[in-house]
Amino acid sequence: MGHLLKVVVHPANVQDRDGAWEVFEAMAGHFPRLKLVWADQGYTGDLEDLCEFAYGWQLEVVKRDPRKGFTLLPRRWVVERTFAWLSTFRRLTRDFEQLTAVSEAWTYIAMARLLLRRLAK
Repeated sequence: MGHLLKVVVHPANVQDRDGAWEVFEAMAGHFPRLKLVWADQGYTGDLEDLCEFAYGWQLEVVKRDPRKGFTLLPRRWVVERTFAWLSTFRRLTRDFEQLTAVSEAWTYIAMARLLLRRLAK
């Protein structure tokens, strides 16, 4: 549905594959029913096998269609829609924060506000 389970902000010089381990470590033990994780092509490689071995989760990489032009990718639109929701918050559109923990906190605040607005309707 596009709701965030865990947010981990890391420096820009950390590759997605390396940063994924921080997310997996933070999520381990908190979501016992979690079985499947979708990821984009930045997470290809050994990460799929290691994720299943270490945590028992199946990591499914959604790959782009090699044809030119726009094609709707399965489950990819959910991620893009979530980013669009978060981009409506001015505090998240620019990097104002000195600490990554503050950026993580603002992301949780933004998502909580979105969910509360939907519940209030």
